[in-house]
Amino acid sequence: MPLDNRRRLFVASCVALVANAMAFSIRTDIMGDYARSFQLTMAQVGAAVSLGAIVGIAIQFLGGALLDVVGIGTALWLACAAHVLGLGTILLAQGFWGLAAGWLFLGAASNLIEASINPLAATMYPEKKTHILNVLHAWWPGGLIIGGLAAYGFSEILKLTNAPKGLVDISWQLKTALVFLPVALYALLILGQKFPKTERVQAGVSTGAMFKEAIRPMFLVLVFCMFLTASVELGPNLWVGVFIEHMIGIRGVLLLVYTSGLMFVLRFFAGPLAKWISPNGILLGSSVLSGLGLLWLSYSDTGLSVFLAATVFGVGVTYFWPTMLGVTSERFPKGGAFLMGIIGAAGGLFLSYVTNPGMGMLHDHYTLQNLPPAVAAQVVVNGRVSEDREAALPASERASVADARRIAARTTFRFVAALCAVLLVVFGAMTLRDRAKGGYRQEILAKDGGGKTV
Repeated sequence: MPLDNRRRLFVASCVALVANAMAFSIRTDIMGDYARSFQLTMAQVGAAVSLGAIVGIAIQFLGGALLDVVGIGTALWLACAAHVLGLGTILLAQGFWGLAAGWLFLGAASNLIEASINPLAATMYPEKKTHILNVLHAWWPGGLIIGGLAAYGFSEILKLTNAPKGLVDISWQLKTALVFLPVALYALLILGQKFPKTERVQAGVSTGAMFKEAIRPMFLVLVFCMFLTASVELGPNLWVGVFIEHMIGIRGVLLLVYTSGLMFVLRFFAGPLAKWISPNGILLGSSVLSGLGLLWLSYSDTGLSVFLAATVFGVGVTYFWPTMLGVTSERFPKGGAFLMGIIGAAGGLFLSYVTNPGMGMLHDHYTLQNLPPAVAAQVVVNGRVSEDREAALPASERASVADARRIAARTTFRFVAALCAVLLVVFGAMTLRDRAKGGYRQEILAKDGGGKTV
C-alpha cells in the first residue's frame, strides 16, 4: 500500500473517531437539557441515549465477521450516512422516542467506525498494534476536548450576550449540529481511496479458524474485562457533566475536557510504556489508578480536590480501551476483525444497557432517598424532582434538594469505583501468568496462516 494512502486512511480514521467523540462530549454537556426539554428523569435520559445501542452493538459484532465481505470502505460510508441520519433525527426530536431514534443511528455510526478503523489500523501497522491503536484512540479524547470546549464556549457566549430565552432553549440543538463538521471531513478523506484487505485475509486464515478464536478461554476473560473497563472509563465521563455540577457547582464538562487532554497526550507514549511493563502491566496499573481516582473524586468537595482526583482518574483510564483492543489483536490475530468487533461490542453492550442507565437510576434513587419527606412531597412528580416546583421552594428547602443530589452523585461514583477491584484481581492474575511463562508475547501472522510469537 502506498505510504500516502496509508497515512490518509489513518488520518481519516482519526477524524471519524473525533466525530464519535464530539457527539459523546456534547451529549455529556446537554444531558440536563434533554431532561428539561422533554420532561424526563435522569434514568429516562440514560435509557433514551442507550436504548437503540443494541443495533449499533450488533452492527459492530456482525461487522467484524462480515468486514472482509462488505469491505472497510463500504463500512465507513455506511457510518457516514448513519451519522447524518442520527444527527438530523436528534435535531428534530420531540420527545423520548425521537431522542432514542437519533441515538440509535448515532450508535450504528459509532460502532461501524469502531468495527472498521481498528482492524484497518492493525492491518496497516502489524508490528506495533498496541502503540498504533493507542495513537489512533488518542483522537477519542481529542474529539472530547473539541466537543467539550465548543459546548462550553457556546454556553458562555449565550450568557455573556444575555441571549434571548428562545435561543437558549435550542442551544443544545445548535451544539449537536457541530458534529456535522468532522463527519463531512472524514467523508472527504476517504473519497476515492483504496482500502486494504484485513490482516487475517492477507495471511490466508480461514473463516472457521477465525470463529474458533472466539471461544478460547483467555479471550472470554478479555470480553468480561471489557465490560468493566468500558464502564469505568466511559460511564463517569457520560454523567460527569451533571454529577460534578451537583457535587460542587461547576460545569462538569470542563473536567471531561481536562481528563481528555491527559488522555490525548499520554496515549502517544503507549508504545514505550508497553515495552517497559507490557500491555497487561498497563491494564493492571490502569485499574489501580482509575479506582483510586474515582473514589477520591467521590469524596472531593473543592475545586482543587476535584482537579487532583480527576488527574489520577484521567491517567488511570487513559489506556483501557485501546490497550484492550491491542492485546486482543496481538494475542489473537487469527480472530482478526471479528474478535476486535466482539471486544468493542462487549464494551458498548454493557455500557449502554447496564452502566449508563444504571448510573442514572442510582442517582435518581439516592436523590429521592435523601430528600426530607416534607420536601419530597412538594417536588417529586412521576419519580423525578420537578425543577419548576423546586424553584418555588424556600431557600432552605432548595438547599436540601441540592444536598440530596450531591449525595446521590458521590454514591454513584463509588459504585463504579468498586468495579476496579475486580479488574485489579483479573489483570493481576494475567500479569503473573505472563511472568511465569517468560513474559508477554505477541503473535504475528505469517503469510501461510500460521503464526509466530515475539
